[in-house]
Parts: sequence; structure tokens; C-alpha cells
Amino acid sequence: MEVASIAVSSPVFGTSRTKLSDCFFVPIQRRKTIIDRRGLVSDIPVILIEPMNQFFKGEDVYGGSYNELEAYLLFSRACLEWMQVTGTQPDIIHVHEWQTGALPLLYWDMYRYLSLQKPRIVLTIHNMEHYGECRHEQLNKCGLDGSLYATIDKLFTMVSTVSPTYLKETLYSGWLASALLTNCDKYHGILNGIDTVMWNPASDVFLPANYHAHNTDGKEVCKQYLQRGLGLAYEGRVPLVVCISRLGGQMIVLGKAPDGRVQGEFEALANMHNKGFTIRILLMYSEELSHMLYAGADMVLVPSIYEPCGLAQMIGMRYGSIPIVRKTGGLADTVFDMDDQSQPEMANRFVFEGIDEGSLSEALDRAFSYYKEKPIKWAKIFRKLCKSTTAGIKPLASIQLNKSERMT
Repeated sequence: MEVASIAVSSPVFGTSRTKLSDCFFVPIQRRKTIIDRRGLVSDIPVILIEPMNQFFKGEDVYGGSYNELEAYLLFSRACLEWMQVTGTQPDIIHVHEWQTGALPLLYWDMYRYLSLQKPRIVLTIHNMEHYGECRHEQLNKCGLDGSLYATIDKLFTMVSTVSPTYLKETLYSGWLASALLTNCDKYHGILNGIDTVMWNPASDVFLPANYHAHNTDGKEVCKQYLQRGLGLAYEGRVPLVVCISRLGGQMIVLGKAPDGRVQGEFEALANMHNKGFTIRILLMYSEELSHMLYAGADMVLVPSIYEPCGLAQMIGMRYGSIPIVRKTGGLADTVFDMDDQSQPEMANRFVFEGIDEGSLSEALDRAFSYYKEKPIKWAKIFRKLCKSTTAGIKPLASIQLNKSERMT
């Protein structure tokens, strides 16, 4: 069996004290000095590209604290230049999102005629809502003739997205729908997954007690630990629901909103509800607390308007916390409703389709009824989820439709 060799390239964000040990130049207008730093992350080689100028220097990775467009144009060319000067000949160059969208143009229009004869290009679209805009004159800065704009036929050998259902959704709406539909033979939906070693309630170091399918006592310990630590009432069999997200019975909400208006609305809700004994709204990011919430929860709520894939529902299932989700994107590919008789082996979660309060309330009511009135069945579902190392996800995780199927 042939084993693939993988290397990851990333820009260096913020300030650093790197010595000028391994460096090269990127011929963009005035020559830019680039430092190449290397290391291992989970045994995968990582090459860190650090420009010796203002690029990628800002308070935040995303959000406009530096010129992201120019920075990523430089990064895209720097990656190809690094391959050129080191003699690296990858079989596949896998680019992600708009940030590295210029790399295929640079490859096909420039580096293919130099020494990089071998690579094929794969683009993964994680979220169609996040995109960059680039004018011709901005493309000119990185060495391209901006007036000669390449097409998707030329750019990519394959395009993928993060779930089969999101693939279908992006073919019929959004600014790239026409281009993707025209080239649908290159477009694949491949379901994301989670790190089942990192997210494992049997060995999670963040938990006050560990548990697994054959010894479930630790789940209740985690729940009580959360309730007491956050000042929630503990009174018999009361369901605890958590929602861990970028913000868009008892409930705990953990997350931060990139939109200041939304963040302000949740701050007002927090001031209103955090004084009681049933709700906690925690407007912060905490890796440790997120692990404890997944472990202590009875249910994980993911009420997304749209969701390309989603990991919260997968992590919740891994921890035996039953998801309540809206049927969209990757949520539709990983969560199957309790009352869905067409897939009885997978039907052990709660799904709703509407975007109104009533649809969400109905799903919560059904989940609460199961929890309170059918404790034996609930415990059986919990143990079934804990036994599955793949978090109970449907085995069919990839889709590619032919043109006739996509036009129907």
C-alpha cells in the first residue's frame, strides 16, 4: 500500500523573532524577503511562511486589522516560489477558501512553465458566505496580468465542499452556482469529520470524570459539575441543553459573535437571564469549558439557518449528548430524526426544518418529552452514541452527481 506524504503551509500571523536563517525572495514588484520555518504538528510537516514586512501583522487573524487581500496574494505566490526554489514537486496542491484562490492562477499562468510540471490543483470551499474580491490591478501586483482572467475549467482539477447536502445547496444559490453547475463533474461533497482522539469522553483531560458506553456514571458527574459551577439549579431529572457556536429546561450558550450588533444583543440577554437558575449565556471562547459542556449536556442545540458541515453535532454525539438541529447542509447529512422510520438504525436525534420559533420549540418539546418520559430509551441512545468511534455518522460521506441529476 502506498502511503501519501502530506505537508501543510501556513502564514505566520502577528509578530515574531525569527532569525534570517532560511529565506528566499518573492519577485512581487519590489522583492519581498520570506522566511521559511518548519516543524511538525501531529507528525505532519508544517512549513510556516513569514514575510518580513507588514503583511499578516494585526490584532486579529480575520476581520480587517491588516490588508488581507494583499497578504494572501503574497502568501499564494510565496508558497509556489518556495516549491520552485526547493525543488519540491507535489502531486496535489490543496487550496482552501478565497484566501488561496489566487494560487491556481499563478500556477497555471506562471509556475507551470518553470519547474512545477507535476501538481494538480484541488480547491475546498468551506463556506460560500466568506469570499474575497480582487480587482485586475490588485492581481497585477502579484505578477499576473489581471486582464486575462482564468476560468474554473483551467483553475482546478477538482473542487470539493464539506458535505453532500451543502454541495446541492451551493449549486442552486449563491454567486458561484452557475460556474459550479457548469463544471459539476469536478465538484464533490465530502463530509467533514472530527478528531476522535481529541474529542473522547473516555480520556478527555478537561473533564472532572471520564466515561464510556460501558461505564456511564461520569456523564452525570460532568453534568452536576457544570450545574454547580455555573450556579444552575440541580433538581432531579432536568434536561441540560448546550449551544456552542459563533452566536448567530436549563440552557448554556457559549460563544462569541463576530458581528458587534449580534454580540450586543446577546450581552443584553446575558444581563437579563444570567441572574436566574436555568440559563447561562457565556460570551467567551474557552477550549476547556467547551469540552466540559459537551460532556455535561444531555442535548446539543445547533439551530443553524445554514451550515456547510458543522462539527458541534458530531462532537455532541461523540460525548453522548443528543443533537437537536435544523435540517440544512452537513447537519442533514449527519443527524437523522428520532421519528424517521426510513432509517431506523440512524434515527436517534431530533431534527426540525422551519426557521421560525415554533419549529425550534416543537423539536425541543419532543426532545424534552423523550428525556423525561422515556429514560430507558434515552439511556440506550446515549450508550449507542458512545460506542460509535465515528460519532454515529452515516457511512456515506461523499457525493458526486452527474449533470442530468443536478439539473433535476
